[in-house]
Amino acid sequence: METQCQRVKLNDGHFIPILGFGTYTPEEVPKSEALEVTRFAIEVGFRHIDSAHAYRNEEQVGQAIRSKIADGTVKREDIFYTSKLWSTSLQPELVQSALEKSLKSLQLDYVDLYLIHTPVPLKPGEEILPTGEDGKLILDSVDLRHTWEALEKCKDAGLTKSIGVSNFNHKQLEKILNKPGLKYKPVCNQVECHPYLNQSKLLEFCKSHDIVLVAYGALGAQRSSKWVNPNYPILLEDPVLCAIAKKHKQTPALVALRYQIQRGVVVLAKSYNKKRIRENIQVFDFELTPEDMETIDGDLPNLGIEPWCPILQADSLQSEIPEKPIFIFILTQL
Repeated sequence: METQCQRVKLNDGHFIPILGFGTYTPEEVPKSEALEVTRFAIEVGFRHIDSAHAYRNEEQVGQAIRSKIADGTVKREDIFYTSKLWSTSLQPELVQSALEKSLKSLQLDYVDLYLIHTPVPLKPGEEILPTGEDGKLILDSVDLRHTWEALEKCKDAGLTKSIGVSNFNHKQLEKILNKPGLKYKPVCNQVECHPYLNQSKLLEFCKSHDIVLVAYGALGAQRSSKWVNPNYPILLEDPVLCAIAKKHKQTPALVALRYQIQRGVVVLAKSYNKKRIRENIQVFDFELTPEDMETIDGDLPNLGIEPWCPILQADSLQSEIPEKPIFIFILTQL
């Protein structure tokens, strides 16, 4: 089944497949894996591919996309590709060159969606995480409204079809939405979202402004003591989720993905396991009942845990972090 049949309309008129394939991989995984699994994901039906400059795999992801275009599996217009502007390139004069760098790595003429990866500006340069002699991150000062204007110019130039944000809270979104002379609204906000962190208030806010919520980390936190307290519950072992999965003869992972789809949330499924990649496409083969949805929302804990990410732990930024992040999945290579 080709997932582009299940799409959500964005506020600029474009459509985004409601199920996406996330391509982030930990540092220790060879980049060649990104090539292999992205190619496989397209073969089994994924048409929405999500990556970023900070993942440092766009060359391989682009190669996978181009190979499936070359062999006739898809046309370029069949693929919805998302890239992201990293925190070291938030100065307005750096935005277009950063996108052009991603396009050069991908060897594509345009991306379908370009996001501000995080609302936290870092010192410009080649380092993903610039640090001082004291080991602390070197922050930068940028008015994100000016950064947004630079993204609008990229859209007008045809380098990206749509523009949006990631890891923004409602206050940061309001700054963009209330900007004088706003030309394009963000089409989406990509945040960590799963049954243990359902982002219900942020989802309501986004829907009220015709902004699509995109969920990463949809299957729960990665089990690493670097990012998540090992004593925290494991989402896919939750007895409530497992009971619903058993009732539908599905896996807990598929129930977690289906939960998002039925909320109108675009969901990214990240896996480097081919069996699970193929399995995730089956999310369209069943439906949860209204009672199932109420049970997931009501009976599972909604965990609000301090952010592990060094960028989001700066005291001066605590009022700026997204609502209740447990872990910042996009940064787990750091």
